[in-house]
Amino acid sequence: MNNSMTQFLINYAPLIILFVVGWFFGSRHERQHLAQLSIAEQTLGHIVVSSERFYYPKLAADSKGELVLGSVVIAQDYFKMIIARVLSLFGKNLTTYETLLDRARREAIVRMRTQAQAKGYNHIYGLRLEVTSINQLGSMVEAIAYGTAVVDIDTATDHHK
Repeated sequence: MNNSMTQFLINYAPLIILFVVGWFFGSRHERQHLAQLSIAEQTLGHIVVSSERFYYPKLAADSKGELVLGSVVIAQDYFKMIIARVLSLFGKNLTTYETLLDRARREAIVRMRTQAQAKGYNHIYGLRLEVTSINQLGSMVEAIAYGTAVVDIDTATDHHK
């Protein structure tokens, strides 16, 4: 009996240790990424983003719209993939994939806003988001956010008040 337990630990201990270490570092990285996203969203909050398709802003003199986009590829850690597979057997919500998609969308919008800020724009309208699975397992997704960036006189005035 004692011999079988020792054999079990010898066989599966490395796998269990790697699994726990992967879960720890994956969760830590996700928390750090979400914190960085919150800071970036607050910093770029002055750039108004809307999904309005037909928008007629009061443009600054000699200004025109320009396409801006943000793109990101984010991978899921293996621990969460295993949890998602187990949950899918029971028809449960796959919250692990929900957080992956949320992070990807938010990061793409932050990158789009950063591009707009670098070019001096203060308003993005016609926002569109596209999210695509890159591999068969669904563990990697690409998110693209794009829209038309302009210098809106009303938004600039509201921001400086």
